[in-house]
Amino acid sequence: MAAVYVDPVDGRSYGLDVPRWRSDAGRPLMVSAQPGISRDDIERTDRSLWRYRAALPVDIPRPISLGEGCTPLVEREWGAHRPLFKLEWFSPTGSFKDRGTSVMLSYLRERGIDAVLEDSSGNGGSSVAGYGAAGGMRVKIFAPASTSPAKIAQVVAYGAEVELVEGPREESQAAAVRESDVAFYASHNWQALFLEGTKTQAYELWEDLGFRAPDNVVMPVGAGSSLLGCWLGFRELLAAGEIARMPRLFAAQPLNCSPVDAALRGEADRAVSPTAAEGTAIRRPVRLPQLVQALRGSGGDAVAVPETEIVDALRRLCEQGLFVEPTSATAAAAYSRLTAAGVIRQGETTAIMLSGTGLKAPAAVRDLLSGRRPAS
Repeated sequence: MAAVYVDPVDGRSYGLDVPRWRSDAGRPLMVSAQPGISRDDIERTDRSLWRYRAALPVDIPRPISLGEGCTPLVEREWGAHRPLFKLEWFSPTGSFKDRGTSVMLSYLRERGIDAVLEDSSGNGGSSVAGYGAAGGMRVKIFAPASTSPAKIAQVVAYGAEVELVEGPREESQAAAVRESDVAFYASHNWQALFLEGTKTQAYELWEDLGFRAPDNVVMPVGAGSSLLGCWLGFRELLAAGEIARMPRLFAAQPLNCSPVDAALRGEADRAVSPTAAEGTAIRRPVRLPQLVQALRGSGGDAVAVPETEIVDALRRLCEQGLFVEPTSATAAAAYSRLTAAGVIRQGETTAIMLSGTGLKAPAAVRDLLSGRRPAS
């Protein structure tokens, strides 16, 4: 059966031949469940995520690719443990978002779309701007006025138009939606093909580990595209009989903005305040029910990390040569909590996703490590 868009709430489906970013009911869509692939389906001569193109729901003969994927997986000491760090900042624009962007924009271009809008606190906008430039597409990015200047500079360098929006992260989304009749709203939070790109991280971990699943995957979560992508990818590998069980998925969030953790604890009124982990500062993720489903279904959990622990993890990572932005440090801090509590035990294989490079926010990293408040 051909893949289709599906509204996960009412089950209504829509063909993939016409790009959509939401259902008629105004909800984010998913792509219908895919059967997964075997190791024999991997195109081993392709050194990018497109080596897993057989797992994608649509055929894209001319993808927009900059060599995304195939990022390093390195083992490091972390206390008494030796987790594996997935260095997603080796992606072409410096963050894991390139996986989803490559597939999403390739799909849209194949269907005749040449101009897109995106809202982003930084990495998503940089990625869409970069891949839009590579694919000959016009791009406009709406970003919070508080976004790291380095991230905005990257967007501008790619030739995209930028509109800075005052107020919380949600205001940028609202501004983009208001203009969605002018160009296609290619939101990394809403458009379902973005998740089809991020799911390649699961396939890549499976291949990295000799075609087996890790015991645990810990990742920073804002809107949750990395978490949902891993959930989709590992679920497909399980359906294909390539792995025996799902890894436990853990969502790392700053305590100051932790709606996924709050939903799991039944704390709908949990307070929100500023956080150094700007990439996860999303108060109301549009796919929150699916995030909760993925965590519970994998036997995983969410971890809300205080700011002081994020800074401590950032320092420890940098001392090991891993220069990440504060958002990534949230995942390492969550791992510390999980091991201290005995949730993750010695001998288990754990992958920690480091989503973005410290070069995205060098001033913030400098200020945090020196004990100063980051410059606004």
